[in-house]
Amino acid sequence: MKNIIPDSVSDKENVFDVLMERGFIEQCTHEEEIKELLGKEKIKFYIGFDPTADCLHVGHFMQVIIMMYMQKYGHTPVVLLGGGTGMVGDPSGRTDMRQVMDIETIDNNCMQFKKLFDRFLDFDDEWKYEGNEGVFTPGHANKEPEPGKAISVNNASWLRPLNYVEFVREIGTHFNVNQMLQAEAFKQRMARDNGLSFFEFNYMLMQGYDFMVMARDFDCKMQFGGNDQWSNIIAGVELTRKKCQKQVYGMTMSLLTTSEGKKMGKTQKGALWLDASRTSPYEFYQYWRNVEDADVNKCLRMLTFLPMDEVNRLSALEGAELNHAKEVLAFEVTKLVHGEEEAKKAQDGARAAFGGGGSIENMPTTKMDAAQFEGEGYGLASLLKDLGLESSNSEAFRSIQQGGVKVGGEKITDKKATVTADMFTDGKLLIEKGKKKKHVVEI
Repeated sequence: MKNIIPDSVSDKENVFDVLMERGFIEQCTHEEEIKELLGKEKIKFYIGFDPTADCLHVGHFMQVIIMMYMQKYGHTPVVLLGGGTGMVGDPSGRTDMRQVMDIETIDNNCMQFKKLFDRFLDFDDEWKYEGNEGVFTPGHANKEPEPGKAISVNNASWLRPLNYVEFVREIGTHFNVNQMLQAEAFKQRMARDNGLSFFEFNYMLMQGYDFMVMARDFDCKMQFGGNDQWSNIIAGVELTRKKCQKQVYGMTMSLLTTSEGKKMGKTQKGALWLDASRTSPYEFYQYWRNVEDADVNKCLRMLTFLPMDEVNRLSALEGAELNHAKEVLAFEVTKLVHGEEEAKKAQDGARAAFGGGGSIENMPTTKMDAAQFEGEGYGLASLLKDLGLESSNSEAFRSIQQGGVKVGGEKITDKKATVTADMFTDGKLLIEKGKKKKHVVEI
């Protein structure tokens, strides 16, 4: 899939203005200097991704879109995989310490991340960082990246071999503990009963060191991150200035939140993943089709590459017409993540499910053993829970009794109802919970 941002996305020539127009930019270390730099030079910039899972979710996708915009305008994205920082874990936004992962899990997660990035960015895979000799000797890359291509590097290559005493002597002396404790991430955790471990306290030093290494060893000039990364980015800018006498820059981006300030991308099943095996294209499509009216403009601006005139036209629609804007949003985002064919299938499935009639072929489907539905059958409440339509049996019982469940188009109100093999047509049965959740069981 690679970079498919159309030229029509903006009439602006500087990517800074494009990112501002789309509403991405929150804070900058040196706004005017950054705008001038991005307009006059083609720079290397980076975004870090700690491998906390083996798949990227929609929160990461915002960062991917930033990199796609930057690549579109000729800059070189550096995808920093956190094989080193992931061994500690970022305390930002956390109420407790992350579960410590073993090295094998971290390395596998990094590998899975890279595969997903390959779908969205064009990489120069011949470029390699060839390492350094700890905090004293600069390292180097094997060559300059091909113009217009992204590069990927793993901070395990410089963090894991570190001598701790050398590191805290050379790097730690540039960090003031009083200032560090003013960072929002640390303040939040210090206020809690379980506090902040010294283990996690090292994270800011490590991330600051990341920026310094990349600025020193292959001339990376900017770091982007979510708003929760502001303190870490500042730490890297300051450390690079002190240790390398280099001016580097930082910018934070808006997090993808609803109009009420809640993070988007959370479903009843958990995160909204970018991998079809974790979140099906249909479920992905349905999430965006069902966003609140107040969030349509933000989602169209940030998650699609429609021109701003079209974004504003669609989000100005009212009443039932706004549903058309939501359909466009859902289709465009699903197309970006899963490709046009899967987006069309998801849209067809949704229209069949919610428009009345039509084929159930493209609705989310679970294959089950026919034997489970023989005899007395499969308890409807248990089936709703097992299909992910309800979070518990008690919730399922409540929905059934309140008339919110249909089986094969028929409303069921008996909480002890069972689903039997004779209810299936051609081996398929549609289960509906409320107006928006529909699932096909196939035997």
